[in-house]
Amino acid sequence: MITTVNVNGLRAAARKGFVEWLAATKADVVCLQETRAELAQLPAEVAEPEGWHVVLAPSNAKGRAGVAVYSRTAPDAVRVGFDCAEFDASGRYVEADFGPVSVASLYLPSGQVNTPLQEEKERFMAAFLPYLVRRRAEVEAGGRDLVVCGDWNIAHREADLKNWRTNRRNSGFLPEEREWLSRVFDEAGYVDVVRSLLPDQDGPYSWWSYRGRAFDNDAGWRIDYQVSTPALAARAERACVERALSHDRRWSDHAPVTVVYTD
Repeated sequence: MITTVNVNGLRAAARKGFVEWLAATKADVVCLQETRAELAQLPAEVAEPEGWHVVLAPSNAKGRAGVAVYSRTAPDAVRVGFDCAEFDASGRYVEADFGPVSVASLYLPSGQVNTPLQEEKERFMAAFLPYLVRRRAEVEAGGRDLVVCGDWNIAHREADLKNWRTNRRNSGFLPEEREWLSRVFDEAGYVDVVRSLLPDQDGPYSWWSYRGRAFDNDAGWRIDYQVSTPALAARAERACVERALSHDRRWSDHAPVTVVYTD
């Protein structure tokens, strides 16, 4: 079982309920994004939780980004970044090997139209797709699999966000972003695992703005994905979004996305 969640600041999430969630989860691996902390800044129950091994890849820009992988067993190997000088120290990608499966935690830049943030997002996407192509070939040549979990910051289809009509010119649902994600699936050959299990429903959404009543009205976006090589996707048994029972019980503006894979 693998879970991914953008924690929107790991120290803040820890105060709001992440620690209790981690203690209760049945996941074997948990991928976190937007941790925004160095290991030394985290309380012991987050930096060294009982029963977990922690790999943290912070950003070189203090208080920004950051990704992590929590696992029940120690990883065989860890790689930070994806061989791109601009982004390898930006806290946006870490990959850990567990036997025949590599699990990555990704925090793709969020972007903002007509700003340098969108340009950064575009540069990231341009560098990341060739890596995905190359990495799939490498793992499959070795009889292994890869799953890239995380906040991809793109809603792929109209079914992936509630108010798609009013967001067609906003970052996260731009035609060129959606086309890029289609290339991840169609050209690079990866599988959107949750969508493959739940092909005919809207959502399930994984992010809701804190503004207004977006959460109460389920006016969300599905931007948190588990994207895997085909053989691993074929072993996916069920998936769910662990949506909080109420707005006041949320410990992030995202919800954990969990997939159960068969052995």
